[in-house]
Amino acid sequence: MGTMEPSRGSKRVTLAQVAEAAGVSVMTASYTYNRPNRVSDRTRAKVLTAATRLGYPGPDPSARSLRRGSTRTLGVVMGEHLGYAFDDPEAVSFLAGIAGICTEHGYGMTIVPTTGAADDVSRITDAAVDGFIVWTTSDDDPVLAAVRATKRPAMVHGGPAVDGMGLVSIDNRAAARAVGAAAFSGAARPAVLSFPLARDRTTMITTGEDLPDVLFPVTRERLEGYREAAEAAGTAWQDVTVAVCARNDAAEAERVATALLTSAEPPDAIAAMSDQQASGVVQAARAAGRAVPDDVAVTGWDDAAVAAQLGLTTVAQSLRTQGAACAEAVLGQHPVSQSAPWSLIRRTSTRHTT
Repeated sequence: MGTMEPSRGSKRVTLAQVAEAAGVSVMTASYTYNRPNRVSDRTRAKVLTAATRLGYPGPDPSARSLRRGSTRTLGVVMGEHLGYAFDDPEAVSFLAGIAGICTEHGYGMTIVPTTGAADDVSRITDAAVDGFIVWTTSDDDPVLAAVRATKRPAMVHGGPAVDGMGLVSIDNRAAARAVGAAAFSGAARPAVLSFPLARDRTTMITTGEDLPDVLFPVTRERLEGYREAAEAAGTAWQDVTVAVCARNDAAEAERVATALLTSAEPPDAIAAMSDQQASGVVQAARAAGRAVPDDVAVTGWDDAAVAAQLGLTTVAQSLRTQGAACAEAVLGQHPVSQSAPWSLIRRTSTRHTT
């Protein structure tokens, strides 16, 4: 049976209440969190059980760090390895938008990487920050509940929508429908190069109809948009190849696209979920001797610098502006949902049929 979560409007449970419920002193309860080697395993288990029952998320790092209860730091939760924050151009843009607002308000920024490991939740509860921005994640990510439990203002970028937290995102389904229409126009064998479906990040090549559950809302909404575009172009979703990549990475996209383009029935259109992926598709097409767009049309997403360099038809959105919007909402303590703008950019990587 699950534990009862305290109501959103209730006061924060104190360490003293946990100590009383566990039948130990406040100092012993404090040692459980701050000096666990000073308490026995049995006592620690009693304290943690009481904390779970009462909905106590752990010592408040803000109150612990400064007597005024503010760290003047914003936490950005990235569900990726830490290097992704510096390697991926769109993640860099997003973080730059946050950093700009933090600078204006005299705040610092802490990146909190989460990897699906058991300590992800403790990374959240131990973060000495005044609020959180969560990079796009999955419906079942436990860090979302951990962020909510801190009762600090929080925004999610991309998705999922979480009660009590704001959301900044574009209409991914509509954008995918638009760029998919450009990709699949005149195509007989359309394909999609997809972001991961779930946090296990399984790479696979399947069809639209045979996809397993898609737990990343951004991926799910884009796939739905591509499905609508394919069907409008006369291709059933069951006949669309969907190649799922583990990460947003040009090298992996090139390997997967190579497998598609050297198969018995190679696609003549590939809609990728990022410009990084699309750049890998273009490299694979060149290596396979396929002309873009005559032999294979290619589309990307984000309108990154590489999109202009390669002439990619793509979806333009400003991750920098979206990052800034998230930061403004958290620092203003008004985490409300916002719909961000996007547009279709047509270039030479798609066919212009009527």
